[in-house]
Amino acid sequence: MNYPHLFAPLKLGHVTLPNRILMGSMHTGLEDKAADFDKLAAYFAERARGGVGLMVTGGIAPSIEGWLKPFGGRLTLPWHKPRHRKLTHAVHAEGGHICMQILHAGRYGYHPLSVAPSRIKSPITPFTPRALSSRGVERTINDFVRCARLAQDAGYDGVEVMGSEGYLINQFIAARTNQRNDDWGGDAARRMRFPVEIVRRMRAAVGANFIIIYRLSMLDLVEGGQDWQDIVTLAKAIETAGASVINTGIGWHEARVPTIVTSVPRAGFAWVTKKLKGEVSIPLITTNRINMPEVAEQILASGEADMVSMARPLLADPDWAVKAKAGRGERINTCIACNQACLDHVFQNQRASCMVNPRACHETELPIVPANVRKRVAVVGAGPAGMACAATLAERGHDVTLIDGASEIGGQFNYAKRIPGKEEFHETLRYFTHRLADSGVRVQLRQIADAATLKAQGYDDVVVATGITPRHVHFPGSDDPRVLGYLDVLARNKPVGARVAIIGAGGIGFDVAEFLVEHAPSPTTDVARWTREWGVDMQLAQPGGLQRPQPEPAARQVWLLQRSEGRPGARLNKTTGWVHRATLKNKQVAMLGGVTYDRFDDQGLHISVDGKAQILPVDHVVVCAGQEPNRNLADTLASQGQRVHVIGGADVAAELDAKRAIAQGTRLAAEL
Repeated sequence: MNYPHLFAPLKLGHVTLPNRILMGSMHTGLEDKAADFDKLAAYFAERARGGVGLMVTGGIAPSIEGWLKPFGGRLTLPWHKPRHRKLTHAVHAEGGHICMQILHAGRYGYHPLSVAPSRIKSPITPFTPRALSSRGVERTINDFVRCARLAQDAGYDGVEVMGSEGYLINQFIAARTNQRNDDWGGDAARRMRFPVEIVRRMRAAVGANFIIIYRLSMLDLVEGGQDWQDIVTLAKAIETAGASVINTGIGWHEARVPTIVTSVPRAGFAWVTKKLKGEVSIPLITTNRINMPEVAEQILASGEADMVSMARPLLADPDWAVKAKAGRGERINTCIACNQACLDHVFQNQRASCMVNPRACHETELPIVPANVRKRVAVVGAGPAGMACAATLAERGHDVTLIDGASEIGGQFNYAKRIPGKEEFHETLRYFTHRLADSGVRVQLRQIADAATLKAQGYDDVVVATGITPRHVHFPGSDDPRVLGYLDVLARNKPVGARVAIIGAGGIGFDVAEFLVEHAPSPTTDVARWTREWGVDMQLAQPGGLQRPQPEPAARQVWLLQRSEGRPGARLNKTTGWVHRATLKNKQVAMLGGVTYDRFDDQGLHISVDGKAQILPVDHVVVCAGQEPNRNLADTLASQGQRVHVIGGADVAAELDAKRAIAQGTRLAAEL
């Protein structure tokens, strides 16, 4: 068998799972409206068909006080059950199993009705919670129990009690947020009474034939977090109270340490779960940055955990499990942990999806069905938009030729994969290489497409995905050979000196800065190096698991500059931007806004900031000042009467938005 440990059955009480794959909880935005539950059912059904052993829904509140946001998903009343039965029926019809996560946001609630163990405001929400009274605590425990009963009635195989990531239960456990001195706080034993009572009373209410997963915060990564021995004590108490399995929770949302972004090493926190092995007898699930079957198999084979949790990887590829079991892992559309269409969307009150799979959470609206009429289509440009469009067109039955002047597919992805922490782009290119071949796309590389030839070959449609051209910045000395473009650095490997100024602090500027300051190989491939860089105590000697960060010295001295006023990087993606800013800060990168570029000469780059002149003594300047659409071919074809479509950077060249490019290419192909 391929991956024998991953595909070994696992018995959880009355249920035997076919494998050790848990689709972990992830909020999609579809949970919040009854009208969206048909779409949510299609989303889960597709992943059940894909062979997932057990899946967990996004967080469902047990009360209005526990909402993540106003009118968010909840299961509190009998008439809420029918919408949830749509999910359970859809999953069971495909032979799958599903649990519902019960999540009480506590002080993370983005609404004025939020409650917490103590009146302490969260740094990530604008509302100060009301402290629960003793009666309020009892009422909240009953809310959890009632929610579990309703979930059982709705056909769920079990529930997951969310006790980590800084939500209400975690707030009760940690001294950081629990300043009570009553039956529910004052020392560790009283602080942990809240989750133990929830699980104990829940088990009594639902009986033996119902899965209870407890999501245990094993590594808080915040000051005032839990001591390891207290975590062990709580795990044992949760087992005694009746939990079927314990899932690993890593970090609070306010932690200074990243936990799921692409720069986190694969399986970067499996060591935490392993530390709890042997302390309890129920199965343990490990999580975070597990995205390929080889990684999962190694975790299970080495005894670090009994099951692996993956959420975003099953957004990226609903058939992950069946591909792995069949030994077709090279066909998996790998999650690259970019967060651009999943978590970034959720935090902006948009529906989640996936950068590399725009069908995720849009299964009913973006079906890939055979075309009524088979067309001959040329796609010019094998970057993200072109690859996605060509593959989808061919999968629908069209005759497709993909043309690119480069020696390999991928476009700008070939530069992104060189950035420390973005090595996962190699996986996306591997996936598209196989997908294009499997779907029958003719790939013609090292070929420059011209309008006359395309017109003469009689294509029904031409899709132009020719990408961008870098924008130039003109100032005295900008024609000096020491003033480079970002493609000179990332594509042409031109040498760069020890002191560098980067003009442009958008996404590309940050990428180039990280490329220039990091030594190869980057810490993203080494858990021990990475934990030292970010200050994670692998010995767990300190409460919360934190220690002083020990960043490695930068490979170069770098200045990151932007013309606009304000903090460089302020417009980076919400869930990952802070990580990039912190990374460069740790490398002593100077970041300046409101910069005027006066000239470049042998002294360095002359700039003005707030009207004050200064000289940056740099050896080189790298320009990362944006891009312009490259649409000359499209304009020429259109003028000749050719039916033409423009996608990707050739359409809009804003910050090389691969999420938009892949979605645009896929949607066009689904409609053509």
